[in-house]
Amino acid sequence: MLAGLGGVAFVARVPALAQRVLPLPRVALMANSTTVADMSGPDPADRNARAFVHGLRDLGWVEGRSVVVERRSAEGRPERLPALVREVVDLKVDVIVTYGPAMALVAGKATDSIPIVALGPNLVTLGLATSLARPGRNVTGLTLEAGPALNGKRLEFVKQLVPKATRVAFIRDRPLPGRPVWAAETEAAALALGLSLQMAVVDSPEDLDAVFAAIERAQPDAIFCADSPLNLGNRQRIIDFAARQRLPAVYSSRAFAESGGLLSYGADLADLSRRAASHVDKILKGAKPGELPIEQPTKFELIVNLKTARALALAIPQSLLLRAEEVIE
Repeated sequence: MLAGLGGVAFVARVPALAQRVLPLPRVALMANSTTVADMSGPDPADRNARAFVHGLRDLGWVEGRSVVVERRSAEGRPERLPALVREVVDLKVDVIVTYGPAMALVAGKATDSIPIVALGPNLVTLGLATSLARPGRNVTGLTLEAGPALNGKRLEFVKQLVPKATRVAFIRDRPLPGRPVWAAETEAAALALGLSLQMAVVDSPEDLDAVFAAIERAQPDAIFCADSPLNLGNRQRIIDFAARQRLPAVYSSRAFAESGGLLSYGADLADLSRRAASHVDKILKGAKPGELPIEQPTKFELIVNLKTARALALAIPQSLLLRAEEVIE
């Protein structure tokens, strides 16, 4: 009888042992320029990584206990993207979370079986999804795109900052798959505000010096910087140029204002990162990415850098300060 009881005890322990050795689900969080160190830990220094990790935690996915987060970054070197994606594909992660169109495209080409949650690009125009409502493949996510009206809103801020402005330099890239620049619509919005746009097209970082020289010759009243990975990656050069020329400038994302830009207005990427955790949660619980609708931004943020305004001897209207989500002193 004792031997039998021992056998029962052993059998009863088997499920518990098996449960302990089951591997945790693995999620790859892939950044373009943020360092892995800034993305790491339970409370990451990087705002977007922090929002994502906290979003997972709110849904019951605690790193190290119920999920493993594999962090990778191209550290501003896009040529590294294919190798980084291959690395996480070889790890057989359960979900890949990407930022920006380039990384989404690389990941989409690398795997058609691992679910991908892409933040930023228009996945339909990239060819990675059939529609916003029903993506259809292994890719879903959240887009930063909110249509051409957003550029019109940014130009309204230019006019509020510099009421007498008539000419604005528009630093933008060429249209690429998944990256509309809304040039015609932006020009129409400018005309409605009594502004003329000086188009300054940038194809590569090497073009910036020539673009800066052209802007300096044209002597515009302000600068308007389009939302693009190239502009974002070279934001310090653009911000420094605007400072040297003492030109007010309006940008597309908070990274510019945090780096010394005067004013930024755009979709809140941290909010999208938090919402991306919900997509990951559903996928880890069995949902198919092709059946999860691609979501659009619902939260936008205005950031004002008062330190830069003082350096330009520019008075920021009280209406803008009251509306701002954050004022950098």
